[in-house]
Amino acid sequence: MLVLAASPAAAGPGARESTLRAEENALAARLHGATLDLYALDARLGAAQTTLGGLQRDAAGLRAQQLELTRQIAATKRTLAVSQRHLGANLRMLYEQGPTDPLAVILGAESLDQAVTTLDGMKRVTDQSSRYVAAALVAARRLDRLRASLAARRARVAVAVRAAALTTRTLASTRAERLSFISGVRDQQQLRASQIQELEAAVRRAETKSQQLTAAVAASGPVPSVVGDPSPATPAAPAAPAAPSQGGRMLTVSATGYSLPGRTATGLPVGPGIVAVDPTVIPLGTRMTIPGYGEGVAADVGSGIRGAMIDLWFPSVAQAYAWGRRTVTITLH
Repeated sequence: MLVLAASPAAAGPGARESTLRAEENALAARLHGATLDLYALDARLGAAQTTLGGLQRDAAGLRAQQLELTRQIAATKRTLAVSQRHLGANLRMLYEQGPTDPLAVILGAESLDQAVTTLDGMKRVTDQSSRYVAAALVAARRLDRLRASLAARRARVAVAVRAAALTTRTLASTRAERLSFISGVRDQQQLRASQIQELEAAVRRAETKSQQLTAAVAASGPVPSVVGDPSPATPAAPAAPAAPSQGGRMLTVSATGYSLPGRTATGLPVGPGIVAVDPTVIPLGTRMTIPGYGEGVAADVGSGIRGAMIDLWFPSVAQAYAWGRRTVTITLH
């Protein structure tokens, strides 16, 4: 048997390709799901950003209102102070002008008109000052209530802004993680695609090599027995008549076992299910069922494998020796 540089035992190329394609399909499904998640995250992030922007505008508006309200309160307090000073000045003026009792004014007046005029002037001055003071007090109380209400609104908006900002940051972080995950899945997809292409190229090379080996084996004469066969060399058994089977044709062969690392004569990695055959009897690439061994594929040739003989790969020398040499009836598919 031709053995190249050693490598870890691997499954046959067909099984390896099936595994890679299954992984590729699984990656495609994960990528599709991650992409849908990303679309949903983008929509939620956009809504959160819109909400955050609106709340920030509301907060800015409330700050502006509070500044304006602060100015109004200051102005109202100044007005109240001025009104109080005016009221005090008017009361002082009335006091300095003479008696403020209405009866005294009437008795001290030279005429009724003078008395009425004096009383009206006094009432007008006191009423006007009182109205100024009352208006200023009402305005001050109203502005204080507005300031308290505005402060409560600002507090509520500040809490909402913090919550919206946290939501936006969380969504942005999740989106970045999802993008990183998608990038990683795409890298894995490219790796699997590259591995599948390499495997397909190896299979094509193996097919070409198989054709060359088949032609070489058919043209060669008698050769020594199987290399590494623990049992004594025996003449090559003639091919037994094939019997039809529901699952394929049946062939009685002499089966031996081997355990060598590396690659087959066609360049494929050895592994469970690799069977060395005489390609003039069993074409390379033929799948088969071997009693006591399981499923196999004709993927190798051996210098001592001629006629109705096969050599089965085992993961250990002990298992190969335990198999020994057996006559079995295999089913070719």
